[in-house]
Amino acid sequence: MIKPAQHGKAALGFIFVTIFIDVLGLGVIIPILPKLLEELGHVDISMASQYSGYLTFTYASMQFLFAPVLGNLSDLIGRRPVLLFSLFGFGIDYLFMAFAPTIAWLFVGRLIAGIAGASTTTATAYIADVSTGEKRAANFGLIGAATGLGFILGIGLGGFLGAIWIRLPFIVAAGLALLNALYGFFVLPESLAIRNRRRFEWKRANPVGSLLRLRKYSLAISTLITAYTVVYIGQKAVEGVLPFYVIEKFQWTTQSIGALGIFIGLLIAGIQGGFVRWTIPKFGLRKNILAGIAFYGIGLVLIAFNNVGWLMYVYMIPYCLGGIGGTALQGFISDNVPANEQGELQGALASLVSLTTIIGPLMMTTLFHHFTIKGASVYFPGAPFLLGAILMLISVILTIRSFKKKDDSHKLPEATLM
Repeated sequence: MIKPAQHGKAALGFIFVTIFIDVLGLGVIIPILPKLLEELGHVDISMASQYSGYLTFTYASMQFLFAPVLGNLSDLIGRRPVLLFSLFGFGIDYLFMAFAPTIAWLFVGRLIAGIAGASTTTATAYIADVSTGEKRAANFGLIGAATGLGFILGIGLGGFLGAIWIRLPFIVAAGLALLNALYGFFVLPESLAIRNRRRFEWKRANPVGSLLRLRKYSLAISTLITAYTVVYIGQKAVEGVLPFYVIEKFQWTTQSIGALGIFIGLLIAGIQGGFVRWTIPKFGLRKNILAGIAFYGIGLVLIAFNNVGWLMYVYMIPYCLGGIGGTALQGFISDNVPANEQGELQGALASLVSLTTIIGPLMMTTLFHHFTIKGASVYFPGAPFLLGAILMLISVILTIRSFKKKDDSHKLPEATLM
């Protein structure tokens, strides 16, 4: 195992920035997508939300197909070339989004981004390469911190630069991605030692095969992976519907959505970059997992029934606290996988997340459209958030069952950090 010290702060800093730019691109889209879709498609906000679901479906489908390919490829040739390829692909995607004359071009951009969308997968494997035990779980918090900061700048850029010109945020995001690819070409060292590499096998790189490989893990870990999947489906209520929800219910502007996005980003950065580094050693992975999922559920219920715009800021606090659960889940699962399979594992988990992104946003935006369309028998914009809360409850039940199976089997090493 190559020690983190051998890579230095520049390498880990690059990984942080890579994930940051990945999320920044997603953040840029959030506040301006409703207006962009209304403008390009000549539709109302309810129908625009449906188009948003289709765009996310396109992106996630490509990521589902290609994430295990790039994850396994990184186990063969190393993390560095895959990361640089991903950043270049995102830069091209943002340029397509910036100059798209029709909605069809937005779909082309999402296709490219989905194919290149393994940056988080490979970056996670990079962190797993250079970390062990307690450090590994804590370093996964870097992903959450980068996510938070990406949301801060991404949604901020989308909200405020988008008010100047709706395409401007995409141009800025493209420049950042391409500059970071250039920087990484000269700075980023390889993390995967030659002795830990393995040959590429298509049967392990196809998405179905990648998911089936997850069956080799114990029943306890497999159940926990299922819970992980259900959590991500529930999260899509916020990720896919929130900007349309606040426009529909509170008539928020692009700038208002950008301001809320900055607040959310600050919360996530603080929780993932600092708070989780205290809660994991203090309370252990198990308690963090359960508490995080519970916080997600509470936040979603509050958002679903909210009737006052400014309370969105208050209700996002418990929701964002749910992030401690995702970091702990990832650390728990990773601790039970060999060093030379981390790329494959992260690729498989990314395929699962992509699968939830295929299912979740389309399901949530369709639900939102159904309950907000003109003439709807029941008007309830909060329906997707209520469904998300129900899914969190299911995930809690699955997690408790997983821990019980682990305790009964006594076959897995203890993974809690006390």
